[in-house]
Amino acid sequence: MSTVIKVENISKQYRLGDVGTGALAHDVNKWWHKVRGKENPYLKIGETNERAVKGESDYVWALKDINFEVKQGEVLGIIGRNGAGKSTLLKILSKTTTPTTGSIKIKGRIASLLEVGTGFHPELSGRDNIFLNGAILGMTNREIKSKFDEIVDFAGVERYIDTPVKRYSSGMYVRLAFGVAAHLEPEILIVDEVLAVGDAEFQKKALGKMKDVSEKDGRTVIFVSHNMGAVSQLCNKAIVLKEGILTNAGETEAMIKSYLQITRDALGSTYDDTPPRVDQKLKIRGVKVTDSDYNVMSEVNNEERAFIQITIEIFEESNGYDFGMEIIHMQYGNIFSTTLKDTNLEKYSNDIILKGTHTYKLELPLAYLRGGDYFITLAASIPKIQILDVYMHETQFSILDKTSPVAKTSEGRRGAILPIINWEEV
Repeated sequence: MSTVIKVENISKQYRLGDVGTGALAHDVNKWWHKVRGKENPYLKIGETNERAVKGESDYVWALKDINFEVKQGEVLGIIGRNGAGKSTLLKILSKTTTPTTGSIKIKGRIASLLEVGTGFHPELSGRDNIFLNGAILGMTNREIKSKFDEIVDFAGVERYIDTPVKRYSSGMYVRLAFGVAAHLEPEILIVDEVLAVGDAEFQKKALGKMKDVSEKDGRTVIFVSHNMGAVSQLCNKAIVLKEGILTNAGETEAMIKSYLQITRDALGSTYDDTPPRVDQKLKIRGVKVTDSDYNVMSEVNNEERAFIQITIEIFEESNGYDFGMEIIHMQYGNIFSTTLKDTNLEKYSNDIILKGTHTYKLELPLAYLRGGDYFITLAASIPKIQILDVYMHETQFSILDKTSPVAKTSEGRRGAILPIINWEEV
């Protein structure tokens, strides 16, 4: 297979503060060095992009000396914790930003889905945006028309297709955007974690479509996700980023294990103390797994009890909030979900959640879970109206299979939940 993407020594530097490109004095200094044939002086400074630590320099390397190749038809997963440089790398691959140093060679047309609304004009209807995006990809009107019905059917937005997309919900937006990106036949499809905005049914459709695009059509897919189940199912290769540096590359399962180790090493720093946006109603501050004495755990022993502790800060009180959590097994995917209101209907259905910090504790049903690596996703929302904050897979834990009550009966049985069921002949 031929190489369709070749990344050589890519680095991206940002200047922190209000002016991202640097002050006038910095620009003049860089120009003066260039005129004299000397290296940019600001490339000699800068720190790794460790977001939780206060540094001494105004310059950070979002990416530093990244090298890799992607072959035609491959599905490459890019994994790493928040702030690792994944989105910056995708923006460079999509040519929406340029690298500070290094070069990138790409063979073929690229369609990118980096965030909700990428490539869409909010004042235009869904129909107009389909044709606009097709034209940007170099397709004729006839080619776009031949794919139009398929895109609308996939997105499930037929009733709203002639409505300006600024009136779409975030889920409708991303459904149509993905439909356009996947069906207008680019040679390379780049997809960020934006799929998490969609519901479970759409995520399943999207993953299936990406698999078809790769296996049946021989097109290349670059996929960024915190969902290790999706990465494991979809990708045949992966790279791991940590603080802007490519730490590992290779077969997907080995790379996921490398990422899990990075997550374990950072387990004590899962609390998010960054200031909220001005208009933010609430913020998920942290999710951690603890024992009965509130000690943080990365490995869970089934002979003991284990709890998930969730911390949420409320800035605007309301009785409309709900919090939903999913437990995801690395191999088997989504195992179960629970929400504050659905599972505690009498207690919380009409209660106003007041301003301040709220902590919730949920006990893990260890007696039913097979050993392995698990992830936690948490979403705070006003149901059916707006997703307010999402906490994606930053917290990971492992269940030790050898201590599981179901371990004795798990050999030969499939699935992540293994209840002990008595068979009684009647």
